[in-house]
Amino acid sequence: MHDLIHDAARSGPSDPPCLILAHGAGAGSDSPFMERLAGTLSRAGVNVWRFEFPYMQKRRSDGRKRPPDRQPVLLSHFAAVIEECRSAMGPGQPLVIGGKSMGGRMASLLAASPGTPDVSGVVCFGYPFHPAGKPDRWRTDHFGDLPCLMAIFQGTRDPFGRPEELEARPDLPGQVSVHWLEGGNHDLRPLKKQGLGEDALIDKAAGGAAAFIGTLK
Repeated sequence: MHDLIHDAARSGPSDPPCLILAHGAGAGSDSPFMERLAGTLSRAGVNVWRFEFPYMQKRRSDGRKRPPDRQPVLLSHFAAVIEECRSAMGPGQPLVIGGKSMGGRMASLLAASPGTPDVSGVVCFGYPFHPAGKPDRWRTDHFGDLPCLMAIFQGTRDPFGRPEELEARPDLPGQVSVHWLEGGNHDLRPLKKQGLGEDALIDKAAGGAAAFIGTLK
């Protein structure tokens, strides 16, 4: 069994859509970002499960910071969480996978991999299109292999992928949509001069994601 945080849907049908939400590279499943995101999604009618990758579980147990596990370990762990969550779902509930930054990227890689359990869609908050400061190392080659729709919610100030960088690249495959959040950084925090609350763009992204998830079968 994996240590899962469950944010049950607080509205909508008795068999709500489900989202497995993975954390980013530097903070765990209970970071302020993840707490706010999961809470807003659950209020919008999405059943959310959060989990942690092995390196983050070890950090929690001994307090030592570690780099993320290698990609095969991350993907294998994510796949195991999918199987566990599916066993708790009803037959009519859509299952979506996603996450923040690295977690969202792993979700997209997993969905695009042959033999991965079917999922209804992918949603990412702050996709790392490239490493910070290295726009030549693009991370979208697998997008064309996605058998489902993917929605990305991205701040316009995100150093891992800004609007002008995407505009200079070939168009993304049709199954991938990018939703820009004006003024948001990688954590979807707005500029002070925008006069928005600190969590306003997280809430907006969560609302957009809930609407996207609601369209999936």
